[in-house]
Amino acid sequence: MTVTADDFPAPAHTIEGYARVVGIEGAVAWLEPEQTASCGGCAAAASCGSPGLGSLAGRIKARRFPLDNRDALIVGERVVVGVTERALLKAALTAFALPMLAAFTAGGLAQWADGSNPVTMGAMIAGLFAGFLASRRMAHRLAARGELAPRFLRRAQQDETCR
Repeated sequence: MTVTADDFPAPAHTIEGYARVVGIEGAVAWLEPEQTASCGGCAAAASCGSPGLGSLAGRIKARRFPLDNRDALIVGERVVVGVTERALLKAALTAFALPMLAAFTAGGLAQWADGSNPVTMGAMIAGLFAGFLASRRMAHRLAARGELAPRFLRRAQQDETCR
């Protein structure tokens, strides 16, 4: 009997991706996400990886992430990892919604209290920075609890690609 990827379905509501094991350090495997065919096809393709963001090697290394090596992964092996939709939603809300909400709240309160455009803009900028600080603190808390970490789902088959 041949085992296929369909024999090991991902947990419900999981977003999958492929990664390659690039290093093993003790009980930790270091993985690097594989680029998909859609890379370069999005609206940010022109700025993604632009020279001002560092060298190619630095950008690739920055994308590496650790994973507990409970499954005896080896360097060079392709694996399927996943994050839950809920974790992705929490990350997006933390990174984007929280700073914007803080900026608009501060701006709205300043406009209500003073009505002056310069004061409102100053309050919005201060609120945005406060939102970024709160966002950073929340992201650290989520990461410490392991809520944002990708999970090992299965080993990828030789010819397996994105569906």
